[in-house]
Amino acid sequence: MVGDEKHGAEFGRDIHRREFIGGVAAAAGGVLFIPAGLVRGSAANSAVRVGLLGCGGRGTEDATNLVETGGARVVALADMFQDQLDTARAAFDKKQSGKGYAAIDASQLFVGPKAFEQIAASKEVDAIVVASPPYFHPQHLEAVVAGGKHVYLEKPVAVDVPGAKKVVEIGKRAEGKLSLDVGFQIRDCPPFVELVKRIHGGALGNIVCGEAHYLSGYLDRPAWAGASPTERRLRNWVYDRVLSGDIIVEQNIHVIDICNWIMKAHPVKCAGTGGRLGRPTDGDVFGNYNVVFTYPDGVDVTFSSTQFAKGWWDVTERFFGTKGTSQSPYSGPLGIWGDEPWQTPLTPEKDSQGFSATGKFTSNLEFADAEKKKAFVESITTGNFHNQAAKGAESALSCMLARTAAYTGREVTWDEQMKSHEVWDSKIDLNKLG
Repeated sequence: MVGDEKHGAEFGRDIHRREFIGGVAAAAGGVLFIPAGLVRGSAANSAVRVGLLGCGGRGTEDATNLVETGGARVVALADMFQDQLDTARAAFDKKQSGKGYAAIDASQLFVGPKAFEQIAASKEVDAIVVASPPYFHPQHLEAVVAGGKHVYLEKPVAVDVPGAKKVVEIGKRAEGKLSLDVGFQIRDCPPFVELVKRIHGGALGNIVCGEAHYLSGYLDRPAWAGASPTERRLRNWVYDRVLSGDIIVEQNIHVIDICNWIMKAHPVKCAGTGGRLGRPTDGDVFGNYNVVFTYPDGVDVTFSSTQFAKGWWDVTERFFGTKGTSQSPYSGPLGIWGDEPWQTPLTPEKDSQGFSATGKFTSNLEFADAEKKKAFVESITTGNFHNQAAKGAESALSCMLARTAAYTGREVTWDEQMKSHEVWDSKIDLNKLG
C-alpha cells in the first residue's frame, strides 16, 4: 500500500509524471515476449491469446470486442460459477469457429475461488480481461500482473481508498513491462476525443463551471431463488454496496472520468447527498446522488444520478466557459457552441438503455469499444505498452470522494480522503459458499 498526506496532495501531478516516464520506458526498453505463433503466419496462431476472468455481461462484451478487432482470440475462461463459464464457452466457441479458431481447450476453463490464480498462471494466455466484481479488482489485478500477463481491467479499479492505492502500486510494477488498460472506453471514442482536444486547445476559453448527470433506469437482475444469500450477493453484485462500490463508483464513474479528463485534474473537494428513495428492495446501494465537485481554481461541477427511474435515460456532461459551451451526451447533439463552434453529425440511437448492463453502445459511443480494444491489442503487439493504473485510480477516488460526502452529509476534501485507511470488507468466504 502506498499513501501519505503528500501522496494525496500530489496525486494528480504524479500521474502525469508517471505517464511520461512510462512512455519513455516503453519506447526505449519495453520488451514483449510474443508467443511463437505470432511469427508463424497463421491467423489463428498470430492472434493475441486472451483469457476472460469474470464471464458476465460486461466481461463477455469486452472479450468479444477484442476478438472482433481481428487481433485477439479467447483461449481461457475463469468464473466463480460453472453456469456462467459454460454459457461463455459456448458463445466464444461459436463466434470463433467462424474465424477458424479451435474450441477453447477444457484445460483452460477455471471455476471456483481459485480460478483467478489459475488463469493468471496459465502459460497459454498473453492477456487477461478482469471483469470480476469490483471489490476483487485489486486482488485479481495483482495476480495477473504477477503472472506476467497484459491486463484489461474493468472499471472501477477498486471500491475503497487503500484498494485504489494498491492498484497504483501494482501499476508501478507493470510499468514498461506490460500493458495495463482500464475500461474507460469513452477516452478512445472519436467524437469525445475531438471534443476534448478542442476544449484543451482553448475553444471554451476559461472554464467557469459545469454540470453532468447519469440518469439511468433500474438494472434488473434474476432473483436466484434457489441460491444462498451469499451466492445471490455475488451474482447480483451491482446491488451490493461493498462488492460494487455503490452506483456512483461502479456506474457513474464514466461521467466523472470525463469531467476529470476535460478538467485535466481531479476534484479538490466535494459535498453531496443521496439515498435509496424510490428504489426496490434489492440490496444496499443508493438509487440517487446529487453532489457538487470543486475542481482547482474554484470551478464547481454539479453531478446527479439515478438508478431507479422508469421511462427515462440520459447521460451527458456540459461545461461553460468564457468563449463557449460544450455538451457531450451519450446520445444527441455533441459539440461546442460559441466563438469556436463545432458539432458532430447526429447518429440515431438504436437502444437507449441496453448499454447499462453490457456496455454495448450505439450513437455517439458507437465506436468507443472498438477503438479502445484495438488500441489495447496494438499496444501489446507493438510493445508500446499502456499504463492506465494511475488514471483509473484517480477517477475511482474522485467517485469515492462524492460517495463519502453523501454518506456523511458533510464536505470532504481530496487530501482528507487520501489519508483514509478504511478497508471495505465483504465478509464473504469464497471457500464456504452455500
